[in-house]
Amino acid sequence: MTDYGIDVSHWNAVTDWSAVQSNGISFCSFKLTESTTYTDTTSPGRIPAARAAGILPGGYHFARPGDVGGQVAHFAANLRAAGLLGGGALAPMLDMEAAELRPSANGFVADFIGRLRSATGIRRVLVYANLDWFTNVLRPGDWADPDVLLWIARYNGDPGRPGWSHPQLALHQHAQHGTVPGVAGNVDRNATVGSFTLGQLTLDGTAPTSPPSPAPAPAPPAAGGGTYTVRSGDTLSGIATKFGTTVAALAALNSISNPNLIYAGQALRLPGSGAGRRYQVRHGDTLSAIAARFGTTVAALCSRNGIANPNKIQAGQWLSLP
Repeated sequence: MTDYGIDVSHWNAVTDWSAVQSNGISFCSFKLTESTTYTDTTSPGRIPAARAAGILPGGYHFARPGDVGGQVAHFAANLRAAGLLGGGALAPMLDMEAAELRPSANGFVADFIGRLRSATGIRRVLVYANLDWFTNVLRPGDWADPDVLLWIARYNGDPGRPGWSHPQLALHQHAQHGTVPGVAGNVDRNATVGSFTLGQLTLDGTAPTSPPSPAPAPAPPAAGGGTYTVRSGDTLSGIATKFGTTVAALAALNSISNPNLIYAGQALRLPGSGAGRRYQVRHGDTLSAIAARFGTTVAALCSRNGIANPNKIQAGQWLSLP
């Protein structure tokens, strides 16, 4: 079944969210931020009204060149303030269409996704661009792991069938000048693609709704083990060369099925004796699962890391391994 939605910014005047919902619209992505300082001030007041009408709300960021960290921080703060990091929210979307970003687009996307995940604790991210960008600029194979879904703009008027395919293509913006009751003037119309459902585009509610505690900075990797945090532009082969190991060893140690898919901010374990090993908690981890993975016990991990409640760990937290 195809799900239909719209995306809006301050350019779109919405007068009746119930009328929008009655037209078969089930989701809406709101522009929240642009660059490092711009905020769309119309969105915070409209998001609760859309939600009350039964429309799934989400937020998007319009990317500009420079200061990826500043753009992520700005976007994450506004997602959090709008209540769009918990359950019942459309996954956040990165809007890639600024022409000046084309030369550095793929590195920017990889860096942005890694930083956004670190800042918010969520994994599911949507990346939006038009057909020209997806065919001539963007290389999803460089940065789209299974939790990154694609959103294409191609105004062919055929919802869900953009004429371009990718296994992770989930949304199609099929009309730029669409009409929807309850929206004054034209509005972008969108539809899910293939077997993708709205449920697959929705956050599951396990992400934190308050800022995560700052994680301690990782210690510099030692020759006999440790961790390395992936930086923008890194490759697994380059990291393997740097630390005197192999791609196969790194992939096996970090459960990486595709050696070409690593992302900025990802913590990699390095082969070694085990002394000084550390592990950065990922979304969905439990202390018992981490203990089993590294051949230790929950009690030993708690003792070594001063953890009073073994049920309370969070994504981004660093653990010292026995």
